Amino acid sequence: MRILIVDDDTDSSRLISQHLTPFGECEVAVNGQDAVESVKLAFEEAHPYDLICLDIMMPDLDGQDALKKIRDLEKEKGIRVGEGAKIVMITALDDDDNKLVSFLRLCDGYLTKPLQKEELFEKLREIELINV
Repeated sequence: MRILIVDDDTDSSRLISQHLTPFGECEVAVNGQDAVESVKLAFEEAHPYDLICLDIMMPDLDGQDALKKIRDLEKEKGIRVGEGAKIVMITALDDDDNKLVSFLRLCDGYLTKPLQKEELFEKLREIELINV
């Protein structure tokens, strides 16, 4: 599985990466713009991401806007809804407005920080990325 972790907090990125490394190759982007560029490059290489873990509060381009741009890129590539990368928002924002916007922009899951390993694994099982 190819994984992109998008978070401007290096401690959060490192922790998520430690949890997910047993399942595949983890790469890190530090903001939404870097994430969008990484997704574009992955398409050019014909090796797209299977999972994107996306924080919301980031500089340059926040996670909500990055989510929309990533889904727009998939649409441009002819990837139908539900067949692209699984995108899980992992954020400190635990409010209904952000959750609603995330799901309207087609995220696959929403987890709040501080992130618990088992909670992450349960979400990945729920969206059928892992079965352990």
